[in-house]
Amino acid sequence: MKKMLGALAVILPLFAVADAATPRTETAVLAGGCFWGMEGVFEHVKGVRDVVSGYAGGPRSSANYAAVSTEKTPHAEAVRIKFDPSVISYAQLLRIYATVAHDPGQINRQGPDIGPSYRSAIFPQSPEQKAQAQTFLAKLSKTRRVVTRIESGPFYPAESEHQDFMRRNPRYPYIVRNDLPKLAELKRQYPAYWR
Repeated sequence: MKKMLGALAVILPLFAVADAATPRTETAVLAGGCFWGMEGVFEHVKGVRDVVSGYAGGPRSSANYAAVSTEKTPHAEAVRIKFDPSVISYAQLLRIYATVAHDPGQINRQGPDIGPSYRSAIFPQSPEQKAQAQTFLAKLSKTRRVVTRIESGPFYPAESEHQDFMRRNPRYPYIVRNDLPKLAELKRQYPAYWR
């Protein structure tokens, strides 16, 4: 028994070191117009590990492009962002969201896309994120018009043809016109976070 305890005393600190070295990952869910551009922007942000296009705020049964594009479901086109908070904070993601990825002053639309599925909405994943989002929107609304809502609801990934759309289709006319300028703006405004 004494030998077993001695062995555990040697092994357990190794697990503690491994846990400390493992980067922490948090999740953010943001809606702000067509998910192609939102995904494309956040894929170029340092500290972001993964971005998935999808639907937030409605039931699984109608979380698909055909249903959501009728504008008769409660979903918003959204992105789920997995990020390392030791590299980029949730607050910084919100700043990029509101200054580069979309226009928080447009009601139920972004650029050429019109309807409630293109609304500006934040889906906090924790009480801490909700508090940060409320504070952020309150400060932002002092300097500009803001219609972004804080909502709740599940996130469902979109169909495979919508994933990595900007990266796979950089010459697609919609991307060239509406989304590539966002990448240029991200690089200009946030060079420390560009990758």
